[in-house]
Amino acid sequence: MVERALSFGTVAEAYERFRPGYPVELLELVTAYAGGPIRTALEIGAGTGKATRLFAQAGIAVTATDPDPAMLAELRKHVPATVTTVQAAFEDLPLEPSYELVYAAAALHWTKPEGRWDRMAALVRPGGVFASFGVPIQLADPALKEAVRAARAPYLNDDGVPSPDGTSADRPMQWPGTELQQSEWFTDVRQSVIERRVTTTAQDYIGQLSTVSAYVMLHPTDRAQLFRQTLQALPETVELDAQIHIHLARRPRR
Repeated sequence: MVERALSFGTVAEAYERFRPGYPVELLELVTAYAGGPIRTALEIGAGTGKATRLFAQAGIAVTATDPDPAMLAELRKHVPATVTTVQAAFEDLPLEPSYELVYAAAALHWTKPEGRWDRMAALVRPGGVFASFGVPIQLADPALKEAVRAARAPYLNDDGVPSPDGTSADRPMQWPGTELQQSEWFTDVRQSVIERRVTTTAQDYIGQLSTVSAYVMLHPTDRAQLFRQTLQALPETVELDAQIHIHLARRPRR
């Protein structure tokens, strides 16, 4: 998992080009949950800054952190100068200061489970908010999804990241909500989905796959062959299910 977590720097420019950004609806959802203005935020695993710019452009003082220098270098090209950047993994961040909002965009599953929520609670100011969200992009057409699965099968059984706590997909509360509900540090756990469909070219869909860790980790020859076969199975344009899955929790005032 650590190797996969640190694989993205090799595809930083493609990550910025092909990964979708986040809509203003996400900012509105987090702000409404917070119940008041958010002035300071810490981002865990900021990548190329897809989420950073959403919060920074709302006037929030964002500290964006990532362990990969290549990802941070790409991030700095696209975010306001007001954003502070720190090269560090979540586990190595200093526990002071604390922030009104701590969030992770498609990155929390790369953090180590040991002491995760104790450390998170130290970073979230009492009364503050934790948010985790991501976009598990899938082809919207079940037949195309099956065709792509068949093309992938000789090289990869699955291209996703399994639930870190083993929660099955049919459970009403998904990870990390499951862990947040059990944590002594957080309350008012909520799970939301922002519905979104995106139409893109098959070539750009392959571009998105090229930034997924499971593919990055393949041998280059196998990866190229897999992408050729996947492209052959697709029409020129495809519709993607690009739902945003969000989990929110609050650190109580004590």
